[in-house]
Amino acid sequence: MSDAVLVPELCRLPARELAALIRRRALSSREVVSAFLQQVDALNPRFNAIVSRVEREQVLAEADAADAAVARGDALGALHGLPQAIKDTAPVRGLRSTFGSPLFADHLPAADAIMVERMRAAGAIFIGKTNVPEFGLGSHTYNPVFGATGNAWDPRFSAGGSSGGTAVALALRMLPVADGADMGGSLRNPAAFNNVLGLRPSQGRVPFWPRGDAFAGQLTTEGPMGRSADDLALLLSVQSGYDARAPLSLDGAVPDWHDRLERDFAGARIGWLGDLGGHLPFEPGILALCEAALARFGDAGLQVEPARTDFDWERVWHAFTVLRQFIIGGKHGAHYDAPASRALQKPELQWEIEQYRKLSADDLYRAALDRTAWYDCLLGLFERHDFLALPTAQVFPFAIEAHWPREIAGRAMSSYHRWMEVVTPGTLSGCPVISLPVGFDARGLPMGMQIIGRPRDDLSVLQLTHLYESLSPFLRMAPPALRMD
Repeated sequence: MSDAVLVPELCRLPARELAALIRRRALSSREVVSAFLQQVDALNPRFNAIVSRVEREQVLAEADAADAAVARGDALGALHGLPQAIKDTAPVRGLRSTFGSPLFADHLPAADAIMVERMRAAGAIFIGKTNVPEFGLGSHTYNPVFGATGNAWDPRFSAGGSSGGTAVALALRMLPVADGADMGGSLRNPAAFNNVLGLRPSQGRVPFWPRGDAFAGQLTTEGPMGRSADDLALLLSVQSGYDARAPLSLDGAVPDWHDRLERDFAGARIGWLGDLGGHLPFEPGILALCEAALARFGDAGLQVEPARTDFDWERVWHAFTVLRQFIIGGKHGAHYDAPASRALQKPELQWEIEQYRKLSADDLYRAALDRTAWYDCLLGLFERHDFLALPTAQVFPFAIEAHWPREIAGRAMSSYHRWMEVVTPGTLSGCPVISLPVGFDARGLPMGMQIIGRPRDDLSVLQLTHLYESLSPFLRMAPPALRMD
């Protein structure tokens, strides 16, 4: 693939470098923001990644204010003067935030989400939102408010989700770094489908608010997406840290790990979970791409070996679906009860609510026990392995018109999200998980591989990602829309 890219030079630079240039006054925020707005104007009409755009004059006025702050010698945040578009499942004060639902098509929140509040305080300039599935449900980004987001490598195919707009905007250099959120792979699946990085941090690392249940709601985790481990570290340092509104959030913000990403991994062990002992079906080629990517780690001195366990994977899936139904069904049930608003809910959301209303207290208790049993099993695996690896998705990007894959390798999918079952061990673990790009299918569509780190060891996951960047060419590859033939 050609390295010649049809993109403004500033949009090719890492987020950290751009922020440093603005602080040194080697570049102005207006120059940086204008370059990214130019890229959005050129590509967004075709891919539909960024929605609810802020008026250009307002964005540039905020960039001028950022430049004035630099000139005055004000204290500057880590994201000072950088353009950002927030995922449309996160409320942004005064900015249209629809959650992809016609029920909230004109919603203007009065307050920021915690993550948004922190990014704003760090100096980010909001240019809009990134597109999502309705209420973030399903790993395919389409909704009745804004339509579908096309894959960065071919807009005829799915961008994944629910952080699909984020991943596409990153891949097409419409944003330097960006936020996402993940319950069922929403930071990981779109990263895999668009050849970027998506980090689901340790549970509680990034406080999640507003939410329904302040405790069980942590099945959803917000975190960073980007094109380098260093940029992920930059954004994570802004997003993380305790907040009393999120009672299970972890104490202390993580520092900016820029100077700690280099590490000698000789002798470290990666356990390959593969298809979970035949439990999961995969489209042909996915396992082979992941195994080839793992071999690159072997060349760098790490040991890659099968991770063996006799755990009943059906227990993981059942626990995930029950806990998910509990969170989603309770939160959205009121709109289901009114016929007019129920008609505006996607069928998959109605199904979640209906399943939730069939749950018993015993169902919830058993799901909690199964999740705990999986966590205990995972601790045993980490006694033998430093990291665990498995594919990020079970299918390659599919046609954008399809709502979800109905079967994989001849096996029927029993629900709208079962085709993403491969992400559930990582979700239920509460451990840090990242999706790394591993290559492309015959059509040139990307795939990724998950790396699960030990509990709360986000730094090691970022260090391994940093190593992988030096071993793999994929993050240096540009989508066809950016390449000169």
